[in-house]
Formats: sequence, structure tokens, C-alpha cells
Amino acid sequence: MAGHSVPIDFRVNPAKVSNPVERKTLLQDLLPLIEPFTGPLIETSLCEVPGGSHVALYCSDTMTLAVKLYFNGLISATVEYYTDEVNEHKISNDDGRRLERQIREKFDCSVAKVLPALKRAPSINPYFTSSDDRILEYDVDELLFSEQTEFQKVQIYHTKSFGNMLVLDDLQNLAESDLAYTHGLMNKGLENFKEKEILILGGGDGALLWELLKEKPKYVTMIDIDDAVMRSCAKHLKSVCGDCLDNYDGEHYKIIVGDAISHMKDMIKEKRTFDYVFADLTDVPISPSPRGELWDFMRAIMNLGTELVKPDTGKYMTHATGIQCKKALTMFEEQLSSLEIPVTFTQTSHYVPSFKEKWCFYQVTHKSLKT
Repeated sequence: MAGHSVPIDFRVNPAKVSNPVERKTLLQDLLPLIEPFTGPLIETSLCEVPGGSHVALYCSDTMTLAVKLYFNGLISATVEYYTDEVNEHKISNDDGRRLERQIREKFDCSVAKVLPALKRAPSINPYFTSSDDRILEYDVDELLFSEQTEFQKVQIYHTKSFGNMLVLDDLQNLAESDLAYTHGLMNKGLENFKEKEILILGGGDGALLWELLKEKPKYVTMIDIDDAVMRSCAKHLKSVCGDCLDNYDGEHYKIIVGDAISHMKDMIKEKRTFDYVFADLTDVPISPSPRGELWDFMRAIMNLGTELVKPDTGKYMTHATGIQCKKALTMFEEQLSSLEIPVTFTQTSHYVPSFKEKWCFYQVTHKSLKT
């Protein structure tokens, strides 16, 4: 059960809006194109709003049509209705394309677009966003797990296309379809993990740990702050984490539930180092400048993580954000270049199915001490 909002947008000559007679004619000509879907529409209000725009509202027995006519010729209309069948659209994609053609012909406009219905407050949220804030709709059909912990909101949805999908604070993190993400973070095929000492920061979904264990490392230590993530993934993302989250202390690995920064500081005091340190934590923030709490947290992780990497031979491996977020990636690379320990780095990218975009990964090493 949900409300549906169908956006209908087109552009006309601005004179059709500013001239009262032409404006009235435009509205009268638009209604017959919409009424096959709504039934007969009755005008309930028509008014001018500041800035030279106008708003008209119409109602049928079960639907409403709101039309805003902007001073510059943009016409933004919305058909709204309530439905018990959230995935059954009153205006199909074929209907929308046909309506676009009718609008272009009727109003002699070059731009006309009818979007699929936006679902308003459905019982299961289908909407998440890309790294650059584009709205993405998923074919979710069940919420399998939901828990608000002291750290974050942990949810696992089932989707028809990507399988079960972990969502943290309303951001998609990993789905059963996303081996490309884990292999991208590992830089699989170009790194040798056999008999290596490895530290994972975050990684609560267990996918990275599971894939690394297949590479026969000497030992892997994983630190994640939220046990609810691991509990839920052990049950609902078994295909990506295997059985490594069933027991937090295995023959070649140990999972620590706790704060990564605190444990890393203790490890530095103990003079421990690792062949690989993986940061599978916060995405690179999208912000005007590298300031704020998230950037401070990221810099702390980067400085401590690179300090724990073995000089010259070790690597700090991390994910970043979508390849289209060029400004954020540039700021991230500037932070890498100004770490307390001098580093060099390479960037790779892989398409992640459930993210619906290419994602960037970084491989960071100490600058060689040799001249």
C-alpha cells in the first residue's frame, strides 16, 4: 500500500503562461490527455504564486492532478493516487511514452517527460541513492532484518535482482551480487596474500574476511564495532561470508568487536605491523571541503592504518566512492598525499551491481626508503 506520484513535465513558449487566455487554453488542452488515466477532472483551485508562476489543482473520484506553470515556460504536473498494489502502475511506461508524444504534438514542445510513479511511504522502502545523490529504485520485496544499535541502523533487504542486501543508515553496503566489490577492495589477482599478516578495519559483512581466507593467509585480525552487523550477515548473507562469522575465533583469524581506532593505537604501542591493512569502513564523504567529523575520522584511520603497514613491502587498501565523484576523490588523494607517513598510491575501479555504479579503490604503500 502506498501513494503514487507520476511526474509529467514539459516546456512551452513562456507566452503561453504569461498570457491569461493562452494559459487557460493550455490547461483546457492538457486535461483531455490526462483524463484517460484519471477519469473526469474537476478544477478545485487556480492561483498565481510569487514570481509570475501559476498553480492549478484538479480532482477526480480517485486521483488528483496538480499543475504548476512556471513563468519561463516549464510545466510541471503530478498525477497522484493511492493504491493497495504498490508495484502496479496506473500509468505504465508505454502509456507514459504515448503521453509524451501527445504532449509534444499538442503544445509544439521539444521537451516532454513522463516518469514512472514515485512510491510514497510504501511499507518497505525501495529507494536508496548513488554516491552522487542520484535516486535509485530497487526491486525490494521483503525486509529481513532491522535493528537500531547505538552505532547505526542495520537493515537487510531482499531484492529480486541482487539477492539479500545489507543497508547501514539507509546506505546500501553490500549485496549477494557484489563479489566485484570485495575483489576490487582486495585488488584480487594483483596481490599475494599467502602467508601474510592481515588487519581488516570494519568489514562486518564478513565478505572480505571470507575471500581473504581462501588465499591462505598466515593470520587475519578483523575489528568491527557493531556486532549486529555480523549477527545479521551470518544469517542472511551466508553466500558472501560463508561460515567465518559463525565463530569469531578461527584457526587463521580472529574477529574483535570493538573500536578500531582504540585497538590500532594499542597495536602501534606494541610495535605490531601487518603486510596488509584493509579499511572497509566509511565511504569518502561528499562535501565542499575536507572538513568535518567524517573527514577527521577518515584521516585518523588513514594515519594509524599506514603506520601499521610494514615499511616498503606492506599496503594499506581501501575503498573510496563512485568514479563520478571527482571532487571528492581529488580531496581524498590530497589527504593521502599529506599523511604523516609518506605514501604512494594507485587507483582502480570496478562496477558493483547493487551500487549500480563503478566504485573506486586505492592501494597505498610507503614511499621507498631507498635512493
